[in-house]
Amino acid sequence: MVSTFPNSTNVDLSRVRLSIRLLQPFLVEWRRRFHQKPELSFQENLTAEFVSQKLQEWGIEHQTGIAKTGIVATIEGKKPGSEKVLAIRADMDALPIQELNEVPYRSQHDGVMHACGHDGHTAIALGTAYYLQQHREDFPGTVKIIFQPAEEGPGGAKPMIDAGALKNPDVDAIIGLHLWNNLPLGTVGVRAGALMAAVELFDCTIFGKGGHGAIPHQTIDSVVVAAQIVNALQTIVARNVNPIDSAVVTVGALHAGTTHNVIADTATMKGTVRYFNPSYQGFFQQRIEQIIAGICQSYGANYDFKYCELYPATINDAGMAELVRSVAEEVVETPVGIVPECQTMGGEDMSYFLQEVPGCYFFLGSANQAKNLAYPHHHPRFDFDETVLAMGVEMFVRCVERFLSNSLGE
Repeated sequence: MVSTFPNSTNVDLSRVRLSIRLLQPFLVEWRRRFHQKPELSFQENLTAEFVSQKLQEWGIEHQTGIAKTGIVATIEGKKPGSEKVLAIRADMDALPIQELNEVPYRSQHDGVMHACGHDGHTAIALGTAYYLQQHREDFPGTVKIIFQPAEEGPGGAKPMIDAGALKNPDVDAIIGLHLWNNLPLGTVGVRAGALMAAVELFDCTIFGKGGHGAIPHQTIDSVVVAAQIVNALQTIVARNVNPIDSAVVTVGALHAGTTHNVIADTATMKGTVRYFNPSYQGFFQQRIEQIIAGICQSYGANYDFKYCELYPATINDAGMAELVRSVAEEVVETPVGIVPECQTMGGEDMSYFLQEVPGCYFFLGSANQAKNLAYPHHHPRFDFDETVLAMGVEMFVRCVERFLSNSLGE
């Protein structure tokens, strides 16, 4: 398909939805292009090159090379009445997963796949940029569209902020969406407060004393020590966290030993911590190490402990969440409609943007069971109903017009 757009003079500009639906074939084309050529974090060169090419083609001012591969596009409205600036954020990176889908647009990069919907996010943001550029007379103020690298880790949001993505002009608020296969097509998950959890990681190595499996009294068994630690860590949420709050402590990897009759001198474990309430920042690191230190001391073992606070909780501003909810009421077409109780212990570095300016991150339902498009995120058969792409553009466009035109944007 040749990427040419309908002449705006042939489009009823008073009908936002109809105008956007004319872009659907191009949204699908772009999404499939991104899907075929997925790139890992901070390696999104082909993706950024294509985005920049389209922005340049449409006459949209933009900066490239922000935090390596990030792009910030700036679109100024022509309608008088506001000097506010609204940012829209989309992530571009893929995952180190071998795709199993048998589709014409399957990944052409071995071992790399768009298994979380970021290809759709980028296509939606690109379509939003085009629409807004063609309809600048419909909104006042300024829109900045942030194409961000490395959401999947180690995180591109903070480096983009540090590089000035929210400055010149200064952003007053920000919105973003995540295509969400945990919700059916045609629904929007939006809520004030915490939407996604803080993400923290830990690594621990237990140093014992190896020996013969038949002579355990001559050893300090690192496997036994590690097992005690794994069990004890489960008491943190059960007995140290307020039952009203939600939290998770998970040991996801435990490795020790090489054969049947040798007691391992070392054991390693890796885990993650998730929580919504920011008041717990720092608590889990301290409590986990206390447990590890106490158990190691009781067995005569030593340990090495490393802890990483990856992303803070994704917390929506109440006013911006209400704006998105009000827009969703006009956009969604299913009886299910808006889903306010849509929290997940998954994490997102959109959280860094929301720490800087008021904003709202929301879920856009993308699953379609009838088409077998409901595999979970990060699954090698993940895919979504592409009908959602135009809906995403409409959500963004209506949020832009409403924020920049009403009292919330003043």
